[in-house]
Amino acid sequence: MEKAFSSFLLIVLPLLHNVMASSAMTQTNITTDQLALLSLKSQIVLDPSHLLDESWSSATSVCHWVGVTCGSRHQRVKSLNLSNVTLIGRIPREFGNLSFLVSLDLGSNNFHGNLPQEMTCLRRLEFLDLSLNNFRGAIPSWFGFLHQLQVINIRNNSFTGSIPSSFSNMSTPETLDLNFNSIEGQIPKVIGSLINLRELRLRGNKIISSIPLSLSNASRLETLDLSYNSLHGNIPEGIGNLHNMNSLVIQYNQLMGFISFKIFNISRIEVIAFTGNSLSGSLPNGLCNGLPILKGLYLSINKLYLSDNKLHGNMPTSLSNCSQLQILSLSENEFDGPIHSEIGRLSNLQILALGTNHFTGEIPKEISNLVELELLDLGLNSFSGLLDMESFIISRLRVVSLIFNNLSGSLPPNMCSILPNIEELYLGNLTNLVGTIPHSINCSKLTRLELAGEIPKEISNLIELEVLDLADNSFSGSLPMEIFNISRLRVISLSFNNLSGSLPPNMCSVIPNIEVIYLTFTNLVGTIPHSISNCSKLTRLELAGNKLTGLIPNSLGYLTHPHLLPVSVRNFSKSLIRFYASSCNIKGRLPNDFGNLSSLLDLDLSANNWQLEKPSALQLEYQQTYRIFWRLYM
Repeated sequence: MEKAFSSFLLIVLPLLHNVMASSAMTQTNITTDQLALLSLKSQIVLDPSHLLDESWSSATSVCHWVGVTCGSRHQRVKSLNLSNVTLIGRIPREFGNLSFLVSLDLGSNNFHGNLPQEMTCLRRLEFLDLSLNNFRGAIPSWFGFLHQLQVINIRNNSFTGSIPSSFSNMSTPETLDLNFNSIEGQIPKVIGSLINLRELRLRGNKIISSIPLSLSNASRLETLDLSYNSLHGNIPEGIGNLHNMNSLVIQYNQLMGFISFKIFNISRIEVIAFTGNSLSGSLPNGLCNGLPILKGLYLSINKLYLSDNKLHGNMPTSLSNCSQLQILSLSENEFDGPIHSEIGRLSNLQILALGTNHFTGEIPKEISNLVELELLDLGLNSFSGLLDMESFIISRLRVVSLIFNNLSGSLPPNMCSILPNIEELYLGNLTNLVGTIPHSINCSKLTRLELAGEIPKEISNLIELEVLDLADNSFSGSLPMEIFNISRLRVISLSFNNLSGSLPPNMCSVIPNIEVIYLTFTNLVGTIPHSISNCSKLTRLELAGNKLTGLIPNSLGYLTHPHLLPVSVRNFSKSLIRFYASSCNIKGRLPNDFGNLSSLLDLDLSANNWQLEKPSALQLEYQQTYRIFWRLYM
């Protein structure tokens, strides 16, 4: 009898619970809406703008509270928008009583914790934005039972687990944005059954396996972003049948194989980005014939990252038909042949990145027609002919790289007037470049410079310069003291030149922001200045292969690990991790203060005039992590 009664309870109680829940839902009113919102307010632990404190009061109608909109027919809470007000708190269980809620926007706050199961009662919800918070836990499977949902935006949170297969229960979703979470597993095949889906964003997760073929069935898809995951396999050919596609971005995965030529016939597409994969094959000759509004073509690198694509063949002449193209990135591939003069017809181009290929021939003068161009990267190719800077009279140019080519000629004296907005200029390792750096150099916005020629004193006019790379050239004469007057400098690289002279005694007093000094094999004489301790941000000091003499100053030991420094300077100091001074004439012992360099990882003091006893300073706490090169003879 007891067993039968227990079985009866197991069957009846869940049904009774559902009936009671249903009854509670039918009895909700504006009062229960008010109580639900006051419960939310009670869970807010920080409201910097006092938005809720001042507005959410039972003394006024809930429909007049800030962020709340009520429906005109039922006078129930229809919309709640609390985005971008820096609230910190949780969503309470009572939130599920907002049964008339259609739109919920809590984006750009600091809500945390799990989403309460009771939110499954928000059956009228159409718009859900929880982006840029710190929600955690698995993506709720009950999303799939909110049948009216059109927009789900939970990007930039800490959701885990896999994408629920229950999403297949929804027929209305138009936007599914799960970017930048910790979602694992595969892309479920049921995504392809979401016939109204227009945006699918899964960037920056941990998704594996291949792109499902069923995705090709989402015929209304306009935006697809699967970048920064661990997808492998081929790009499904059926993707080329998604004729409404506007943006196709699958960067930095492990895709391989050929790019289907069908993709280059999606007439509505504006962005194609496959950077950072292992794709192969060539581009179709009629590349732009079917892409009338293409604005961005990323098949290689952007400004920061190299791809592993291995596309080959000549650059298609039909590229000139992409009249709306703004970004063309084909670097780090195996393209060869010349750049055709038709490139000058891309009048809207802002970024042209063709570096690290096998392009040959002359750089076409028609590049000067690209009046909107801001970045030009033609480095690491086999361009030849005369370096004609007049071809680059483009007032918007900010970055130019022509490194490692076979260009000849010299830099024009009016270089800075030709490039008035130049910020980064890379002209190093141009094998046939002659002449000098113009004495009139005064590019006021220049922050990075890599050149060949003689170093003029006027280089100190570059007051914004942060990186100066003149290594591996044939500079001669004295080390220009003017370099050490550029206070913003972070990196100096003059290694492998024929410079002479000595380091200025007050060098670190003038360049307090210096982080890296590369001066190896430059024939410098003199001693390492005691003022080196003023370079509190120095991480790398390389002086090997010079004619330095004297002792290593005790002050070098003051460049210590930031956690050992006083709190007042800790945030402004870095630690010396590399010190090379081999093959000089330094003598004596290492100073005892050298033992303070607890963050040192690379040390090479070989081939000097050291005393024949092991310096006690090498007895360092973390010595096993060092790569120490030390010989007790010349």
